[in-house]
Amino acid sequence: MTLNKLFSIFHLSWLVSHRNWTVYKKDFISNTSPTLADPALILVSLGLGLGGFIAEIQGMTYMQFLAPGLAVATALFTSFFESSYGFYVRMTYENVFKAMLTTPIGVLEIVVGELLWVGLKGALMAFGVAVVLACFGLMANLYLIPMAAVVGFLVAVPCGAIGLLATGLVHNINQFQSVYSFIIAPMFYLSGIFFPFEQISPVIRWLAEIFPLIHGVRLSQSIFWDQNILQTFAVSGSILVFQSLLVGYFSYRVIKKKLVS
Repeated sequence: MTLNKLFSIFHLSWLVSHRNWTVYKKDFISNTSPTLADPALILVSLGLGLGGFIAEIQGMTYMQFLAPGLAVATALFTSFFESSYGFYVRMTYENVFKAMLTTPIGVLEIVVGELLWVGLKGALMAFGVAVVLACFGLMANLYLIPMAAVVGFLVAVPCGAIGLLATGLVHNINQFQSVYSFIIAPMFYLSGIFFPFEQISPVIRWLAEIFPLIHGVRLSQSIFWDQNILQTFAVSGSILVFQSLLVGYFSYRVIKKKLVS
């Protein structure tokens, strides 16, 4: 593939992302407020409530332990719902992609553009949550707050690819509930956000390692606690990039069948 071809793919993909941003920013406050408010409410209810019954976890308060996972979970939910329900609505009811395919934009540019969009959206949300949590004094080094955006992007892309893969496989919009129940919710509850990952049974730990969130939680913990950042990014960051490429490829295959059938 030539350099000009790569530039063309990126340019057209960026236009797809820009289209989504243009629509999204019209109700920016309404769209972002639940994403920023929910982690704060969870932190208050669990951190202050349940935390009163927990002396400490790994040498820190329960609020300090809980904060990193809440930041990265924002990227999970933001990207999955955008690339599943959001993409399905744009594809099935609004016919946005049919219109795009009448232009030089192809299926590859649509998929890459959507993944770029959820990555940037996940980065924005993770950064916003990190700022909120830092206001509670839950970040060891405030200079590392921008790194939350990097973690949000790395997590949002593979999670968004899972959403696109689901979109290509479901037969109606109600079937996303099964994907959420059997994949997204278990990821959220069993990826070391609420309790140390080592407490989970070995079989469940092995399954959790296959999915992106646990690696995102480790990255988020490294920057929130300012511990082993380079080593964690070298391992978990590389895994997330690999998962993005792998799941992104399969999502492209199934979405292509949907859009050109």
